[in-house]
Amino acid sequence: MHRPTPAGQARVAGVCASLVAPPAAAVTCYPHRVTLRAILFDLDGTLVDSEADYAEAIARCVARAFAITLTAADRAYGTGRSWVAIHAYLCERYPALAWDRDTLIAATAAESRALFAERGITVLPGAHAAVARFDGFARGLVTGSSRAEAGHMLEMLGLSDAFAVTLCAEDVPRSKPAPDGYLAACAHLGVAPAEALVIEDSAAGCAAGRAAGCAVVAVRAGNRGGQDQGAAHVVVDTLDAITIELAREVARSVDRGYGAPTA
Repeated sequence: MHRPTPAGQARVAGVCASLVAPPAAAVTCYPHRVTLRAILFDLDGTLVDSEADYAEAIARCVARAFAITLTAADRAYGTGRSWVAIHAYLCERYPALAWDRDTLIAATAAESRALFAERGITVLPGAHAAVARFDGFARGLVTGSSRAEAGHMLEMLGLSDAFAVTLCAEDVPRSKPAPDGYLAACAHLGVAPAEALVIEDSAAGCAAGRAAGCAVVAVRAGNRGGQDQGAAHVVVDTLDAITIELAREVARSVDRGYGAPTA
């Protein structure tokens, strides 16, 4: 059984810092009156309670192939982050992990399919109603999951055709908490970040939406690990609380100073 090497442990902090570093200076220009035009959903932990299942799938894969035993901290690291960050983190921590990112993604996607077939999925309260509620807005999905994982999950949820754009780990260069995914979604939908509301659960996801210049609502229901949701403008218990009126109010009340240059 392989454990993290001292050198690997020493490098982890540096790797994590480089993965979560904020983007280069960026400015979001807010109109005098914000009109909410788009709703951007996260997937895992927001619409479906699946973060722990994906962590288990990764753990099974690396244990079987490389006799690597992931710690609780390793499993928690992936919450809200994409494969860009997860693969780099694990390779630094466990030099025995010889798979490239695509191989690890493919193995985990296959393992997670088997896992969900065995366990089923837990749809978070109000998920379907929330997606339907905002059918009059441009809807996007921004997830750290791979295309294969996201496609399978959306199929199981019956939401394969619900979003005008779906952005996955392969579609952006950096993982949440970098804003790349949310900025790309806004560009695809033809809206300014200030005209989009992000719905998230994780610390990394809330930070990503905020760094993009979007209004952010965090949902407690899927936050099983108790992650800090302080980057969100509003925190609610379940998706049922995110009414159209609340979404518009949050978008209007976002601090006009946010979006100033960041280091």
